Amino acid sequence: MTGRFVGLLGLIALGALYGWYADSVFWVSLGSMAGAMTWLALDNWRFHRVVNWLRAEDWANEPKVAHGWGQLVERIRKLQKSLNGKARDNQARLDEFLAAIQASPNGVMLLDNQSRIEWANETASEHLGIDPQRDLMQHVTNLIRDPAFSSYLNKGEFDSEVSITGSRATASKPVSVAIRVHPYGQKRKLLLSRDVTAVQQAEAMRRDFVANVSHEIRTPLTVLSGFVETMQTLELADVDRDHYLGLMAQQAERMQSLVSDLLTLSKLEGSPAPNRQGLVLTRQLIDKCVADAQGLSEVLAGGSHRFTSDVSHDAQLAGSVDELSSALGNLLSNAVRYTPAGGRIDVRFEVLPDGSANLSVTDTGPGIAPEHLPRLTERFYRVDRSRSRETGGTGLGLAIVKHAIQRHGGQVSIRSDLGVGSTFVLHFPADRVRRVNPHLR
Repeated sequence: MTGRFVGLLGLIALGALYGWYADSVFWVSLGSMAGAMTWLALDNWRFHRVVNWLRAEDWANEPKVAHGWGQLVERIRKLQKSLNGKARDNQARLDEFLAAIQASPNGVMLLDNQSRIEWANETASEHLGIDPQRDLMQHVTNLIRDPAFSSYLNKGEFDSEVSITGSRATASKPVSVAIRVHPYGQKRKLLLSRDVTAVQQAEAMRRDFVANVSHEIRTPLTVLSGFVETMQTLELADVDRDHYLGLMAQQAERMQSLVSDLLTLSKLEGSPAPNRQGLVLTRQLIDKCVADAQGLSEVLAGGSHRFTSDVSHDAQLAGSVDELSSALGNLLSNAVRYTPAGGRIDVRFEVLPDGSANLSVTDTGPGIAPEHLPRLTERFYRVDRSRSRETGGTGLGLAIVKHAIQRHGGQVSIRSDLGVGSTFVLHFPADRVRRVNPHLR
């Protein structure tokens, strides 16, 4: 400001001096006015340069103006530089925040006060079948046409979530998505979505499991209760009493087997996977399990089943001897129960060229229809329920086999031909197989 004032006085003084040389008061006054007008014109020119610079936002090319306008330009430049730095920092934080939301396994969608889509991450687009760019500012119910969601949004009661069918659901692969809306700001909404397919399937499996366990236990209990009541109310001959006691013993044994399998399955599901420190010799494992199966054959078929074992390589399996014995024992038990008397049961172990190994059990039983094969390892799934109960099966044997092998990093595969027989293969990865004598065939 001092510079501008000095400039004004200087021009006025210069004009007055010109008038003084003319020796006239009029010219002194006129010269002073001319000096003042010249100063005003220069100052106005500087002002417009600054204004045009501000309008153009050409911060890199600041105008060269003197006195107070120059100081103003300098302060504006510094202020703009500071604001640009803060803007860059804010943008960086915003980009990081959006990147974090994009990486979220849950869907995130922002709705304005009219429930129009302002922003959505990729997960939300996958869950709900929207395009995060094309569908901006579209009303959300125009894109999510599920009646349950529309009712949920219109009611405005967001204390709970609503479940809808996901956009990528098919008849063979159902997808369920849970949506929860959180109001914020001026009637804006934050919509969160998550895939709950696995949760719902697990819950359905739990309900089925509880129902199946209840049913399986209720049946022998009902039979036992009936026999007890009969023995309490009727006068029975010794032969009849012994007959009823034998039937009661069978039902008690069935319940005991069921509880034992349930405990085994629970242990497999709830304990850590077996480490690779324990080593199980396959020859010993097979010999023991085959011997147990021969004992079962003696009870069920008078020992008429023919057993063969083929161990093409001496090897050890890294894992739990109890779990591997349980898996192979269940396969052999099923083979004995479902193979007719005089049938053949073959056990084979081989190390494959890639270092992995197969342990298989083949029988000459009735075989299994193709439609049953994908579900055989489900809990309590039976091809023939009456046949399973007759042979003393619990419906959990193959589920135990699957869990035990999966805990060893392996897989179970099943091949079967009706009227010919079935083959159950336990495949172990190479890191679970230790060759004892690589040269032995």
